[in-house]
Amino acid sequence: MKTSPFIGWAFILPAAVLLAVYLLYPTVLTIRMSLDTGQGFRLSEFIGLRNFVNLFTKDRFFFDVSRWPPRGALFNTALWVALFTLGTVGIGLLVAVLANTVRYEVLIKTIIFMPMAISFTAAGIIWRFVYSPDPKIGVLNALLMAFVPGADPVPWLGRTSLVNYAVIFAGVWIWTGFAMVVLSAAIKGLPKDVLEAASIDGASGWDTFWRVMMPMIWPTVVVVGTTMIINVLKAFDLVYVMTQGGPRGASRIIGYTMYVETFTNGRAGYGSAVAVIMLILIIPFLIMNLRRFRAEGRSL
Repeated sequence: MKTSPFIGWAFILPAAVLLAVYLLYPTVLTIRMSLDTGQGFRLSEFIGLRNFVNLFTKDRFFFDVSRWPPRGALFNTALWVALFTLGTVGIGLLVAVLANTVRYEVLIKTIIFMPMAISFTAAGIIWRFVYSPDPKIGVLNALLMAFVPGADPVPWLGRTSLVNYAVIFAGVWIWTGFAMVVLSAAIKGLPKDVLEAASIDGASGWDTFWRVMMPMIWPTVVVVGTTMIINVLKAFDLVYVMTQGGPRGASRIIGYTMYVETFTNGRAGYGSAVAVIMLILIIPFLIMNLRRFRAEGRSL
């Protein structure tokens, strides 16, 4: 009995319609809006690439190469990509490996994963208290003044040279649990006989990890890393809650800039240009993840 080819299309059609309405159409509209002034959130005056030119030549909050190190939302996002990804994946992998060898593995992993159960807004508020310059409120300054008598309180979120690192650390605290869980599952899925053979052959713990475990879990590490990068490129909530881009725009990132320009400043065209840049930066990592998933599917 032959099956009509229209049956397959009937199953695909609802998903295709949803993708077209909620993904494709907004993307096309955003790209079109980025070429317009976008006053009043409507297409009003076509200006071509002027928004993009202004972002890279006139907007010091987005792209500033007049001093070293360069500043602006684009460079802050690059700093996030480097430190946040290395922090979450590195610490998550370390905890996953070490916790696998101790008795209280479940307790340790529960503590590390617990921040993922907190909303990011609540986590941002918690870390604002932790970083408070008032030692009666801020835990860090209380510890600093307790162990370093005579030290002055440090404005962690009020100093341009520290604010990005402070917010990134809060982000690492939240997302490390996710990386740990995924990497721990990959480690537990490794064939026991291979690890035992390495131990019998006299391999040290470091050699077993680096030469045996890492090559086998590397695809998972790459997927987790690219997922963290994608999270960074669209991050918004922590910066909004903790600093609102301050002080003096020092902690702005791409996602926050898009929000401010679109909804606070009312420049939908300018904000859409930032969104298009964000999309361009995210697409390569999405493609990497899709190719990795396909490769793993073919290997199964």
